[in-house]
Amino acid sequence: MNKFAVVDLTANTVKVKETPASIIRSYLGGRGANIYYLNKLLRKDVDPLGPDNVLILGAGLLTGLLVPNASRFNVTARSPESGFLGDANCGGFFAPEMRYAGFDRIIVTGKAKKPCYIYLSDETVEIRDASDYWGLDTYESQIALRRDLGDVQAAVIGEAGEKLVHFACVRNGVKNAAGRGGLGAVMGSKHLKAVVAFGTQGIPVAHPEQLLETTKRISDYVLGSKVIKVMGTLGTPYLYDVSNALGAIRTKNSQLNAWSDSLNAEVFEGFAEKMVACASCVVHCRHRNTMGGEGPEYTTIGLLGANIGVSDPQQVIELNNLCNRLGLDTASAGTILAWAFELYEKGIIDQKVTQGEELRFGDAELAKSLLEKTARREGFGDVLAESTQAVRHFGPKSADYLIAVKNLPQSDPHDVRYIKAFALGIATASRGADHLRSRPTLEIFLRLPQKVKESIYGTGISPDPTSYEGKEKPVYWSDNMYAVIDSVGICKFICHGFNSPRLIGYERVSELLHAAVDLKLDVRQLESIGKRIIDTERLINIRLGLTQKDDTLPKRYFDDPAPLKTAKGHHIDRHEYEKMLARYYKLRGWDEHGMLPQERVQELEGIE
Repeated sequence: MNKFAVVDLTANTVKVKETPASIIRSYLGGRGANIYYLNKLLRKDVDPLGPDNVLILGAGLLTGLLVPNASRFNVTARSPESGFLGDANCGGFFAPEMRYAGFDRIIVTGKAKKPCYIYLSDETVEIRDASDYWGLDTYESQIALRRDLGDVQAAVIGEAGEKLVHFACVRNGVKNAAGRGGLGAVMGSKHLKAVVAFGTQGIPVAHPEQLLETTKRISDYVLGSKVIKVMGTLGTPYLYDVSNALGAIRTKNSQLNAWSDSLNAEVFEGFAEKMVACASCVVHCRHRNTMGGEGPEYTTIGLLGANIGVSDPQQVIELNNLCNRLGLDTASAGTILAWAFELYEKGIIDQKVTQGEELRFGDAELAKSLLEKTARREGFGDVLAESTQAVRHFGPKSADYLIAVKNLPQSDPHDVRYIKAFALGIATASRGADHLRSRPTLEIFLRLPQKVKESIYGTGISPDPTSYEGKEKPVYWSDNMYAVIDSVGICKFICHGFNSPRLIGYERVSELLHAAVDLKLDVRQLESIGKRIIDTERLINIRLGLTQKDDTLPKRYFDDPAPLKTAKGHHIDRHEYEKMLARYYKLRGWDEHGMLPQERVQELEGIE
């Protein structure tokens, strides 16, 4: 097993290779191995939408087995949205099928002369004509591919990816998305409509009986968690209720920090047909909605609801379903719309810039129209399609109102002015303003005894979420843990520290790896792999131009205190933030400017 294919679309060639054992031991699979290969293959001057950008789709090392929630893969390239590392994680059924077809990873370079798709089946790889599928949305594409090819799974792009929208995503199923960083646009730039997989092979297992026993025991353990029972009933929308009560919901481009209870989880329950799941999932966190789609998730409720001033749950679902069809990242969509709305209201841009559009918060029909125009790059949508790079159209003053880090719009709905660990996490995340790289949930939302927190993160952490004391520690810990979880292909919802102080951590990952692939790695070694992945991501970003100044926060979080609820009056103090950042750098072993020591660089570059 552990084969990968290198596909050059310009030369129309395919090479099949085996992943060296040293890479698996150093980086595992999924996100980790993707990052290793991107570091080896990516040139620092590459155009994100040029043929020389390297696009990698890689399954986790445990993906496709019976392991709970092991369905995930990562899509990796230089991001056209941020210009830095682009890396997005996705669930569904595509990655297991890719492994059943005999491949852990696909590395794509070049650009096809005409629309194409890559077809994987039982250790063969073909580049096929996709002209009949070009122009179809993400739903239509998958339906057509299954009609023509049988019971296949596909990672596809929609109209937004074809039109090179900077926040176009890669999608499998109705709502599973590798959403962040515009990687759908990278596929579109290569004329790559889809990667399609159909496999009849099993995945070799080192110790089958041991894996069955371990998987059963861990599944029972996970299902005993209270938070998993809530997730299986309400899904992620319950997080809106918690955050909104605190005053930590981004509202109207973070001018406010709380919104309407009309978007609470129980309201969305009225629009749910049933709960659905990804391959091997024991949680079933997603809603099949009554309006022909799936979701919305917490992120979409916040960013296509509160953040653009929409309070009608039905309208939020319509916006959710539309983005899914078009292949747009809902996080960037909601952030960029809200940014433009505020700029228009403040007179920073006018109808000359918006090409006659009158922008306003709360107008869901306007939002739908703008999303459709964005996906097709029509009118003002052609400007919005540039995401954060629309600053050059809006003027330099507009950057003061942009809620983004490293040019990536903030992915989650959290207003971080109250929760300092979250603030540090989005500021230092390797792909930009992101809560899935280092989300330190236990540090804030769960009223855990201090001893429990310290047993996870270490001592010296203030129990006060508004304090800066020790908050670098949960961010550092979460960075490493989530990098490992992404690399084995397990969903973070059952990950130690993501929503619970229990669930799957290094110890259980160690058990699973030994049973599945006979890889013996203890807790210390797994944590070291997490550190290695983070350091390699940092190395890639430094090569692409990142400096210490990029590890910062939106101006509003520093300068404008939150106006509502428990968070009222709180903001991020610049001096305290800088001290917290310096402590984080020290924990990571980076210098005072956030650079890797030369000996660490040599160590990483020497892994073969």
